[in-house]
Amino acid sequence: MRIDPHTHSAYSDGTEAPAALMAAAARAGLDVIGLTDHDTTAGWAEAAAAVPETGVTLLRGAEISCSDDGVTLHLLAYLFDPDYAPLADALAHARDSRSNRTRIMVEKLAADYPIGWEDVLAQATDASTIGRPHIADALVAAGVFPNRSAAFSGPLATSSPYYVHYWALDPVDACRLVREAGGVPVAAHPRAANRQRRLVPDATFAEMAAAGLAAIEVDHRDHDSAQREQARALAQRLGLGASGASDYHGAGKPNRLGENLMAPALLERIVAEGTLPLLTP
Repeated sequence: MRIDPHTHSAYSDGTEAPAALMAAAARAGLDVIGLTDHDTTAGWAEAAAAVPETGVTLLRGAEISCSDDGVTLHLLAYLFDPDYAPLADALAHARDSRSNRTRIMVEKLAADYPIGWEDVLAQATDASTIGRPHIADALVAAGVFPNRSAAFSGPLATSSPYYVHYWALDPVDACRLVREAGGVPVAAHPRAANRQRRLVPDATFAEMAAAGLAAIEVDHRDHDSAQREQARALAQRLGLGASGASDYHGAGKPNRLGENLMAPALLERIVAEGTLPLLTP
């Protein structure tokens, strides 16, 4: 069974509608795909409607923005109740904060680059979560950079003077909220040192494990071989599962569907512990 549990649609920073993402998963030979847009479940219904036609099983989820003492961490949450108010409110707060942060960054960038807020909104289309990838797309459309990756290596980097922080949940609190909502939390790409200058320390993951963390994403494009071994060792030390995924964004990133996969045994555990079922053809 081929399971890719971490992907994004145009409802956050992917470039494909959920139905198109499901069709792409079928072409890639996937049996199960996880839709995990940033801080939103808005794409679930469209993806669910495409299950019968594509023959691909849908694992519903979200990628939650977290911050540990100013260090960014993303938490994948699977099969939780989207109507659980404390978690839904936190996701809405994060979306609003991301949008406000994005507007401030655009104002700063506009002093040196030929973009404005309307240019970013034009790239966001139906996105529920507006963020740096949409600024990158606006910069690419303006001819300033050849692709998102180049923009993120330049003015959109976390070390850039244009960068602005946004509100995000504490990762330990996020694990508790996901469990309270009947979901299953998995830490995303925790050792991707190319993304940021500082990484969340092992001690925080130990606290997250005590709060219900189920697994760590080990096999990810942004982890080199040494970082994969670090993540795998951390998971083993804490008694956590080891996941893998593509983190597919459509044309937004070079990541390809199915390039890293989740083991069926971990999916079985997530389904057993989650409050929602898998949606099968």
